[in-house]
Amino acid sequence: MKIQFLGQNCFLFTYKDKTILSDPFYNYKKAESGFDITAQKIDYILLTHAHGDHIADVEEVLHYHPEAAIIAVPEICAYFKTAKNKIDVNLGGTAKIDDLEIVMVSAQHTSSFPDGSYGGVPVGYIFRLSEGKNIYLAGDTGVMADMELFPRLFGTMDLSILPIGGHYTMGPKEAVFAAAELLKTPKVIGCHFDTFPAIEINHETALKYFADKNVELILPKLGEGFEF
Repeated sequence: MKIQFLGQNCFLFTYKDKTILSDPFYNYKKAESGFDITAQKIDYILLTHAHGDHIADVEEVLHYHPEAAIIAVPEICAYFKTAKNKIDVNLGGTAKIDDLEIVMVSAQHTSSFPDGSYGGVPVGYIFRLSEGKNIYLAGDTGVMADMELFPRLFGTMDLSILPIGGHYTMGPKEAVFAAAELLKTPKVIGCHFDTFPAIEINHETALKYFADKNVELILPKLGEGFEF
């Protein structure tokens, strides 16, 4: 799987011949990421919750890629009336994309659309790859006891993508506790940090927290890509 960081919780996942764009918010600093939605192939739009910094660019994605299917809770799927294709999942449910399974799991946060309407519950996702690997996309969340259940239910969390900016989500201290003590994950890609002043972090301090717990932390640059 290829993973490209586009800001906040926006990632482009490429698995075999399918592309999945999570929480579209790529326009905010696209001059730095170099991301061009018109040059992409987008098959799925994966949404964790309804806040503006996670859905801001959904309509633009649908404009350029009208066949893209939204994967989200039923309330979010219903909100985007221009979407032709929707896969409405709820907690514990699984969206299947060929041999990739995407399991919807809980998150501790809030969820409402910018117009104030109800956005359902916030969620995270576990990507279950056919090779037997798991990737956890936490969405916006604080530390929660459910995290301890994920490796017991699904097996090793080989990679976890965790918010670390604090203020609205976990900060680095909480995230490393979640990674080392609950998820038992060896590798973390940080997200939801440095976008706004309220969620700016000290990179050196965050890296030390994780190194002290023997967990690898990647603080990606905008537009940076990874192979997993």
